Amino acid sequence: MAVTIDAFTDVRRLLAGARCVLFDFDGPICRLFPEGSSAPIADRLRKEVDAFGAGHVLDEAERADKDPHVVLRAVHERGGPGLRGLLSVLEARVTAGEISAAERVAAHEEWHTPYVDALIHRLARRHVPLAVVTNNSALAAEAYLGRRGLLRYFTTVQGRRPGDPGLMKPHPDVLLRALRVLRLGPEGAVMIGDTGTDVEAAARAGVAFVGYGRDERKIRGLSRAGAGAVVTTYGPLAEGEWEGGP
Repeated sequence: MAVTIDAFTDVRRLLAGARCVLFDFDGPICRLFPEGSSAPIADRLRKEVDAFGAGHVLDEAERADKDPHVVLRAVHERGGPGLRGLLSVLEARVTAGEISAAERVAAHEEWHTPYVDALIHRLARRHVPLAVVTNNSALAAEAYLGRRGLLRYFTTVQGRRPGDPGLMKPHPDVLLRALRVLRLGPEGAVMIGDTGTDVEAAARAGVAFVGYGRDERKIRGLSRAGAGAVVTTYGPLAEGEWEGGP
């Protein structure tokens, strides 16, 4: 299926009829780890794994990846019960790194996703329930939104489930948890995400999806994953005319 880029009329109509909107955090709301700044956290995790004597659970690609979640998944999937203590240590490291990053990027305008504040305000004026559904720690998302004065617009912030990285997206768990808190089914729910795992999680949860592609790499990834529509900016959604009012 060919992706439709910047189909603002269709996306605006979809959001206008949404019963709730679920935002991924890193990308659709802010750039949590700009310019590869997650790499030191991933390196720290690998050192912890090696020091524990569990380096065998990481393959060559996982030893080079800058995403700390890659290390978490590997330890969870291959480590077994004997590495649960290590997994807890790694999760604490990742959560602390994510919270620190969230507080840092909240103070720098260049890492805020353009027009997202205006889009959130507009959805809130329309009384659309909002949620965050992220593979990051919920504490990190809450820290960022709180510093930006946006947390009050979100009914719930759902993040990585402690102790089970296997439930991170593309598993739909985080979306289903948000919908339970909102007391809504997937019908009429819309997710905004920026990765192929977001596309898959939304499909598995039965939730409509809008891709946010800030650059060509993101657009290609969303297209390959089967996203039907991708916007490259929220500007026209935040500022254009909507059906049924503001």
